[in-house]
Amino acid sequence: MAVEEHKKNDEAAIQRLLDDCIRSLHDKNIEGIMSLYAPEVVSFDIVPPLRYIGADAFRNVWEETFSSFQGPIGYEIHDLSITVGDDVAFTHSLNRISGTMNTGQKTDLWLRWTACFRKINGKWLIVHHQNSVPVDLEHGKAVLSLKP
Repeated sequence: MAVEEHKKNDEAAIQRLLDDCIRSLHDKNIEGIMSLYAPEVVSFDIVPPLRYIGADAFRNVWEETFSSFQGPIGYEIHDLSITVGDDVAFTHSLNRISGTMNTGQKTDLWLRWTACFRKINGKWLIVHHQNSVPVDLEHGKAVLSLKP
């Protein structure tokens, strides 16, 4: 199989993983979400602390996130870029998360997302990812109202 065909197949595999991620987020399916991550994943998320090391630590974040929403979680991936190598790949995108919190407050925000994948035993898994939002440095606050 030609190199370009391998890359297209790998890009498609990563796209399917991200599609699975969206479904799992919507359905609050913790096992579906965790199946995307390598056991040694390092996460730089938008919620404290500065980093999470290992899937077990990161699992707790997802469980807390899922329990803080009343119903389904809306999640969209926009402007996705996928770059694939032999056994390493990375993506970046602008992602939108929306839903109703347990407090009744509606949330609808955009974040920047970068993920690094490694092909482990023939399967692409996230080994690192980072979510971020812009910050107003003068006031020291996240800017959550920006839209692409």
